Amino acid sequence: MTNEQGWKETLEDLDLRRERSRAMGGPERLAKHRGKGKLDARARLDHLLDKGSFREFGTLVGGEIAADGIVAGSGLINGTPVMIGAEDFTTLAGSIGPGGNAKRYRLAELALRDRVPLVMLLEGAGFRPSGEHYGRTPTDLLAQAQCSGKVPMVGGLLGPSAGHGALVAPVCDWTIMSNQGAIFTAGPPVVKESTGEEISKEDLGGPSVAIASGVIHNLAENDEAVLDDIRRYLSYFPPSAWSYPASLPADEAAEARSTPELLDIVPRGNRRVYNMRAVLDVVFDDRGWFEVQPKFGQAMICALAHLGGHPVAVVANQPKVLAGSIDADAADKAAHFINVADSFHLPIVFLADNPGMLPGSRSEKTGVLRSGARMFAAQTAATTLKLHVTLRKAYGFGSMVMSLLGFDNQSATFAYPGATMGAMSAAALSKASHAAEDMEAKLRKAEVEASFRSAGHLGFDDLIHPEETRNALLAALQRGIYSRQAAAEPVSRTVITP
Repeated sequence: MTNEQGWKETLEDLDLRRERSRAMGGPERLAKHRGKGKLDARARLDHLLDKGSFREFGTLVGGEIAADGIVAGSGLINGTPVMIGAEDFTTLAGSIGPGGNAKRYRLAELALRDRVPLVMLLEGAGFRPSGEHYGRTPTDLLAQAQCSGKVPMVGGLLGPSAGHGALVAPVCDWTIMSNQGAIFTAGPPVVKESTGEEISKEDLGGPSVAIASGVIHNLAENDEAVLDDIRRYLSYFPPSAWSYPASLPADEAAEARSTPELLDIVPRGNRRVYNMRAVLDVVFDDRGWFEVQPKFGQAMICALAHLGGHPVAVVANQPKVLAGSIDADAADKAAHFINVADSFHLPIVFLADNPGMLPGSRSEKTGVLRSGARMFAAQTAATTLKLHVTLRKAYGFGSMVMSLLGFDNQSATFAYPGATMGAMSAAALSKASHAAEDMEAKLRKAEVEASFRSAGHLGFDDLIHPEETRNALLAALQRGIYSRQAAAEPVSRTVITP
């Protein structure tokens, strides 16, 4: 018998076992799944990853249960290695068994060891009703928690996700859901058994619920759109906290240019409304920007963009919503976003135009002060480059959370001439103090002149013409990046988050 003949039977057995695993739940279940307009787990990997780059591990885990309900391995996204797992809903509803749990732990372990992003594509029913996974079996969430702030973590919700599997999403830095997604502690049958409540999976944890609660950051129409957005999101980040974000090649990087359009976009008077998104369109590179959590805390815009080819994070007030007042949801959103940006060394650009934190009984009941304190703690503890522009106004704590604060380690602070700032607006102070008419006029005049007085005492680095906005920020960023003369390291956090 030749060596080749000796190997033949063994290798045929391996091929048969691999084929069984790759068949997932079988033709009927796959056809039913695809009939709902969804991609199957392996098709999702093919769409997301650079062509031909996927390398699977744990293929034979689960034996007769194909891949034990989760396809796991490594691949490339935009040329960068990632670890990736895709729950297979066609195999026992994507539920987690002992082998699947071990694969999930291994994914996070390797992501941290190799310092590459971790991507989890979720559509599963949580742990199977079995005692096998209890005891001292390591859980994937322990390894995932160790990854936090060290490697980018992304969760994609492509169908219903319940129980333990659903916990993966909020532990990630950023999550995105398709219109067919849903996420909950326990599904409708368990809810009915436990509480007597009858409810659909859409009403329990569908897109409208998950986006409104802030559990999920972004929403996309279908599987393909979710996967495309994951690729785009990761394009702004380095592979890990041990490296800096990569700038675009010189031939793709946008050059300096003036921004006269801002004279038409930003009204001179504080009472007039405008859309801050139009400011981002003008200031940042033409390749566009990516908004994070656009339907939650809409008085604040959090976005990823390029400035002169350099990836940056943008935190901007939105005067179109609540006149730019910062409510609890907006502050919570910004605090998380700032932490993520800081963890991976993205410079943060603050564009301020707000009358302060949102007042009122409803706002107080939502804990606006705690949320504002959380945002303040996040931004003042941030060690990355910070750039600030006050466009029209920034009052009280609303200015501090937006990094308009002396001795706060900013790389640059700018304001437009005539920008108003202080503890509160002249109108609010006049009413609060019952000021006479002549005193109110003096307060309003002092408010208008505040930017010039502050500039005279170096309250910020300079007053700039709106036309100079992009160039002033770009010059400050290009200078600030020279601080990267030491190797990048994970951020060490000492602040206790409120």
